[in-house]
Amino acid sequence: REQARLKAGVLEEDTEEWQRDPQFRGLHRVGGVDVSYSKDDENHACASLVVLSYPALEVLYQDCRMVPVTAPYVAGFLAFREVPVLVEAVQRLQQEEPQLQPQVLLVDGNGLLHHRGFGTACHLGVLTDLPCIGVAKNLLQVDGLVRDELHKEQVRSLQKSGEAFPLTGTSGKVLGMVSWHCHLALNSSKPLYVSVGHRVSLGTAVRLVRACCRFRVPEPIRQVRPRVGTQLGQ
Repeated sequence: REQARLKAGVLEEDTEEWQRDPQFRGLHRVGGVDVSYSKDDENHACASLVVLSYPALEVLYQDCRMVPVTAPYVAGFLAFREVPVLVEAVQRLQQEEPQLQPQVLLVDGNGLLHHRGFGTACHLGVLTDLPCIGVAKNLLQVDGLVRDELHKEQVRSLQKSGEAFPLTGTSGKVLGMVSWHCHLALNSSKPLYVSVGHRVSLGTAVRLVRACCRFRVPEPIRQVRPRVGTQLGQ
């Protein structure tokens, strides 16, 4: 019930002027978030938030700390386990360095591409009221979406064009886009799965993820990972 209540607050359109600009003029700070778990204790995790300048993509702020995670893992409800610690990270930033608040967050996970159309990127966006984009490395097989031969063939075609194709479920709804964003990743068989989180359109989400990519994974998320590994001792 709580998930359905929060889902009603999701906005699937652009709400900021910079989002409508082809060059994203007016965008100066892009954030990335991730939660990773200790191999020794699944009830402790590293919650990480980084903020990068845009378009230079240089790190302006980082917050990475070990935190207790109390909610159990339940498929389709991962956000209830992870989002509270990410909201706390955003709130710390707003209190300590309010001038560095990100204008958009890239989330290592899904948004509308979710069993009930309300993944971590949506959940975090609604609770923080920040534009959020889901960026996943693997296809979540929901609403009839499967990683079958047709899907694999569509993915292979992207290696030649560098373009994207929509993920349309059996319901007829476009849940996200599959795309390569960097020529350095064209020899990989692993694209990105981009979906709307909150206060951004799908087209803008794909354009921004592309603009933030130097390698396969966009920099706001790529820069989170080394800091998480350090905290976890990996």
